[in-house]
Amino acid sequence: MEALGGNGAFWGWKLPDIRRPKRPSPSNSKSSDSSVEPTGGGGHRFPLKQAVTAASLALTGDTIAQLNDRWRKRKQSVSDSSDTSEDIMSSVISHHDWLRSLRMTTYGFFLYGPGSYAWYKYLDHCLPHQTAQNIMLKVLLNQIVLGPCVIAVVFAWNNLWLGKLPELPSKYQRDALPTLFYGFRFWIPVSLLNFWVVPLQARVAFMSTGSIFWNFYLSSTLSK
Repeated sequence: MEALGGNGAFWGWKLPDIRRPKRPSPSNSKSSDSSVEPTGGGGHRFPLKQAVTAASLALTGDTIAQLNDRWRKRKQSVSDSSDTSEDIMSSVISHHDWLRSLRMTTYGFFLYGPGSYAWYKYLDHCLPHQTAQNIMLKVLLNQIVLGPCVIAVVFAWNNLWLGKLPELPSKYQRDALPTLFYGFRFWIPVSLLNFWVVPLQARVAFMSTGSIFWNFYLSSTLSK
Protein backbone atom coordinates (compact mmCIF):
# COMPACT_ATOMS: atom_id res chain seq x y z
CA MET A 1 0.00 0.00 0.00
CA GLU A 2 1.52 3.23 -1.06
CA ALA A 3 0.95 6.54 0.66
CA LEU A 4 -0.65 9.59 -0.87
CA GLY A 5 2.19 11.50 -2.44
CA GLY A 6 4.34 12.33 -5.45
CA ASN A 7 5.75 10.30 -8.31
CA GLY A 8 2.30 10.20 -9.93
CA ALA A 9 0.88 7.97 -7.21
CA PHE A 10 -2.49 8.51 -5.58
CA TRP A 11 -3.70 5.81 -3.16
CA GLY A 12 -1.94 3.09 -5.14
CA TRP A 13 -3.06 4.33 -8.60
CA LYS A 14 -0.28 5.21 -11.02
CA LEU A 15 -1.16 8.41 -12.82
CA PRO A 16 0.52 9.39 -16.08
CA ASP A 17 3.54 11.61 -15.73
CA ILE A 18 2.90 14.83 -17.67
CA ARG A 19 6.35 16.24 -17.08
CA ARG A 20 8.91 16.33 -19.87
CA PRO A 21 10.35 12.83 -20.20
CA LYS A 22 13.95 12.44 -19.14
CA ARG A 23 16.52 10.52 -21.13
CA PRO A 24 17.25 7.26 -19.29
CA SER A 25 20.69 6.97 -17.82
CA PRO A 26 22.60 3.76 -17.11
CA SER A 27 23.23 4.78 -13.52
CA ASN A 28 19.50 5.01 -12.79
CA SER A 29 18.30 1.69 -14.14
CA LYS A 30 16.50 0.57 -10.99
CA SER A 31 12.77 1.13 -10.70
CA SER A 32 11.46 3.81 -8.37
CA ASP A 33 9.72 1.19 -6.25
CA SER A 34 13.07 -0.12 -5.04
CA SER A 35 14.38 3.27 -4.01
CA VAL A 36 13.51 5.63 -1.18
CA GLU A 37 10.08 7.15 -1.74
CA PRO A 38 10.60 10.91 -2.01
CA THR A 39 8.28 13.85 -1.63
CA GLY A 40 8.46 16.77 -3.98
CA GLY A 41 11.24 18.37 -1.95
CA GLY A 42 13.07 15.23 -0.90
CA GLY A 43 12.79 13.04 2.19
CA HIS A 44 10.21 10.36 2.94
CA ARG A 45 6.53 10.44 2.19
CA PHE A 46 4.05 10.17 5.05
CA PRO A 47 2.46 6.68 4.84
CA LEU A 48 -1.10 7.97 4.73
CA LYS A 49 -2.81 4.68 3.95
CA GLN A 50 -1.08 2.89 6.81
CA ALA A 51 -1.89 5.78 9.16
CA VAL A 52 -5.58 5.82 8.19
CA THR A 53 -5.80 2.04 8.47
CA ALA A 54 -4.21 2.02 11.93
CA ALA A 55 -6.41 4.92 13.09
CA SER A 56 -9.66 3.32 11.92
CA LEU A 57 -8.83 -0.02 13.52
CA ALA A 58 -7.73 1.65 16.76
CA LEU A 59 -11.11 3.39 16.80
CA THR A 60 -12.83 0.05 16.18
CA GLY A 61 -10.99 -1.65 19.03
CA ASP A 62 -11.75 1.18 21.45
CA THR A 63 -15.42 1.27 20.45
CA ILE A 64 -15.76 -2.46 21.07
CA ALA A 65 -14.02 -2.06 24.44
CA GLN A 66 -16.33 0.76 25.49
CA LEU A 67 -19.48 -1.05 24.37
CA ASN A 68 -18.41 -4.21 26.16
CA ASP A 69 -17.59 -2.35 29.36
CA ARG A 70 -20.87 -0.44 29.44
CA TRP A 71 -22.90 -3.50 28.51
CA ARG A 72 -21.32 -5.53 31.31
CA LYS A 73 -21.98 -2.80 33.88
CA ARG A 74 -25.59 -2.41 32.76
CA LYS A 75 -26.14 -6.17 32.85
CA GLN A 76 -24.85 -6.28 36.42
CA SER A 77 -27.33 -3.62 37.54
CA VAL A 78 -30.32 -4.77 35.49
CA SER A 79 -31.65 -6.97 38.29
CA ASP A 80 -32.00 -3.88 40.49
CA SER A 81 -33.89 -1.82 37.90
CA SER A 82 -36.91 -2.05 35.66
CA ASP A 83 -35.00 -1.25 32.45
CA THR A 84 -35.90 -3.20 29.34
CA SER A 85 -33.37 -4.57 26.85
CA GLU A 86 -34.08 -1.58 24.59
CA ASP A 87 -33.33 0.83 27.45
CA ILE A 88 -30.06 -0.94 28.18
CA MET A 89 -28.96 -0.87 24.53
CA SER A 90 -29.88 2.81 24.19
CA SER A 91 -27.90 3.66 27.31
CA VAL A 92 -24.90 1.65 26.14
CA ILE A 93 -24.78 3.45 22.77
CA SER A 94 -25.57 6.98 23.98
CA HIS A 95 -22.84 7.16 26.64
CA HIS A 96 -19.89 6.70 24.30
CA ASP A 97 -16.71 8.50 25.41
CA TRP A 98 -15.72 10.24 22.17
CA LEU A 99 -12.65 11.89 23.70
CA ARG A 100 -11.29 8.49 24.67
CA SER A 101 -11.93 7.27 21.12
CA LEU A 102 -10.16 10.33 19.74
CA ARG A 103 -7.11 9.57 21.88
CA MET A 104 -6.84 6.06 20.47
CA THR A 105 -7.58 7.18 16.90
CA THR A 106 -4.92 9.90 16.89
CA TYR A 107 -2.45 7.47 18.43
CA GLY A 108 -3.05 5.08 15.54
CA PHE A 109 -2.84 7.81 12.90
CA PHE A 110 0.18 9.79 14.09
CA LEU A 111 2.22 7.17 15.94
CA TYR A 112 1.38 3.49 15.44
CA GLY A 113 0.63 3.50 11.70
CA PRO A 114 3.68 5.46 10.49
CA GLY A 115 5.98 4.09 13.18
CA SER A 116 5.21 0.43 12.59
CA TYR A 117 5.43 0.85 8.81
CA ALA A 118 8.91 2.39 9.16
CA TRP A 119 9.88 -0.43 11.53
CA TYR A 120 8.81 -3.16 9.11
CA LYS A 121 10.68 -1.47 6.25
CA TYR A 122 13.79 -1.31 8.41
CA LEU A 123 13.54 -5.00 9.33
CA ASP A 124 13.13 -5.97 5.69
CA HIS A 125 16.13 -3.83 4.78
CA CYS A 126 18.32 -5.46 7.43
CA LEU A 127 16.96 -9.00 6.96
CA PRO A 128 15.81 -9.18 3.33
CA HIS A 129 15.87 -12.96 2.85
CA GLN A 130 12.84 -15.05 3.87
CA THR A 131 14.79 -17.71 5.71
CA ALA A 132 13.54 -19.40 8.87
CA GLN A 133 16.35 -17.76 10.85
CA ASN A 134 15.49 -14.27 9.61
CA ILE A 135 11.77 -14.74 10.24
CA MET A 136 12.36 -15.88 13.81
CA LEU A 137 14.78 -12.99 14.36
CA LYS A 138 12.16 -10.52 13.09
CA VAL A 139 9.56 -11.98 15.44
CA LEU A 140 12.00 -11.76 18.36
CA LEU A 141 12.93 -8.15 17.56
CA ASN A 142 9.28 -7.29 17.16
CA GLN A 143 8.59 -8.44 20.71
CA ILE A 144 11.63 -7.04 22.51
CA VAL A 145 11.88 -3.74 20.59
CA LEU A 146 8.57 -2.76 19.02
CA GLY A 147 6.37 -4.19 21.79
CA PRO A 148 7.88 -2.19 24.68
CA CYS A 149 8.04 0.95 22.49
CA VAL A 150 4.35 0.68 21.60
CA ILE A 151 3.32 0.25 25.23
CA ALA A 152 5.56 3.09 26.41
CA VAL A 153 4.27 5.46 23.73
CA VAL A 154 0.57 4.67 24.05
CA PHE A 155 0.67 5.01 27.85
CA ALA A 156 2.44 8.36 27.52
CA TRP A 157 0.04 9.52 24.78
CA ASN A 158 -2.99 8.63 26.89
CA ASN A 159 -1.67 10.33 30.03
CA LEU A 160 -0.69 13.41 28.02
CA TRP A 161 -4.25 13.78 26.74
CA LEU A 162 -5.62 13.31 30.25
CA GLY A 163 -3.18 15.82 31.75
CA LYS A 164 -1.72 13.10 33.99
CA LEU A 165 1.92 12.99 32.91
CA PRO A 166 3.13 13.09 36.56
CA GLU A 167 1.27 9.80 37.09
CA LEU A 168 3.00 8.12 34.13
CA PRO A 169 5.81 6.41 36.14
CA SER A 170 3.28 4.73 38.43
CA LYS A 171 1.23 3.71 35.38
CA TYR A 172 4.30 2.08 33.87
CA GLN A 173 5.13 0.34 37.13
CA ARG A 174 1.60 -0.98 37.59
CA ASP A 175 0.51 -1.95 34.06
CA ALA A 176 3.43 -1.95 31.59
CA LEU A 177 4.95 -5.38 32.29
CA PRO A 178 1.60 -7.24 32.66
CA THR A 179 0.45 -5.68 29.39
CA LEU A 180 3.69 -6.63 27.64
CA PHE A 181 3.64 -10.24 28.86
CA TYR A 182 -0.03 -10.60 27.99
CA GLY A 183 0.76 -9.28 24.52
CA PHE A 184 3.46 -11.92 23.96
CA ARG A 185 0.83 -14.67 23.91
CA PHE A 186 -1.08 -12.91 21.15
CA TRP A 187 1.57 -11.11 19.12
CA ILE A 188 4.18 -13.86 18.76
CA PRO A 189 2.01 -16.12 16.54
CA VAL A 190 0.51 -13.08 14.74
CA SER A 191 3.99 -11.66 14.06
CA LEU A 192 5.22 -15.02 12.82
CA LEU A 193 2.39 -15.14 10.29
CA ASN A 194 2.93 -11.47 9.41
CA PHE A 195 6.62 -11.85 8.53
CA TRP A 196 6.20 -15.25 6.89
CA VAL A 197 3.38 -14.72 4.38
CA VAL A 198 2.26 -11.05 4.39
CA PRO A 199 4.01 -8.64 1.96
CA LEU A 200 5.56 -5.44 3.32
CA GLN A 201 2.91 -3.09 1.95
CA ALA A 202 0.13 -5.04 3.71
CA ARG A 203 1.81 -5.63 7.06
CA VAL A 204 0.49 -2.53 8.84
CA ALA A 205 -3.05 -3.43 7.71
CA PHE A 206 -2.63 -7.04 8.82
CA MET A 207 -1.16 -6.15 12.20
CA SER A 208 -3.72 -3.37 12.67
CA THR A 209 -6.50 -5.86 11.98
CA GLY A 210 -5.03 -8.05 14.70
CA SER A 211 -4.87 -4.91 16.79
CA ILE A 212 -8.67 -4.79 17.00
CA PHE A 213 -8.34 -7.44 19.70
CA TRP A 214 -5.23 -5.83 21.14
CA ASN A 215 -6.76 -2.33 21.16
CA PHE A 216 -9.78 -3.77 22.93
CA TYR A 217 -7.47 -5.00 25.70
CA LEU A 218 -5.23 -1.93 25.60
CA SER A 219 -8.09 0.54 25.72
CA SER A 220 -9.55 -1.29 28.71
CA THR A 221 -6.17 -1.18 30.44
CA LEU A 222 -5.69 2.55 29.77
CA SER A 223 -9.12 3.39 31.16
CA LYS A 224 -8.35 1.87 34.58
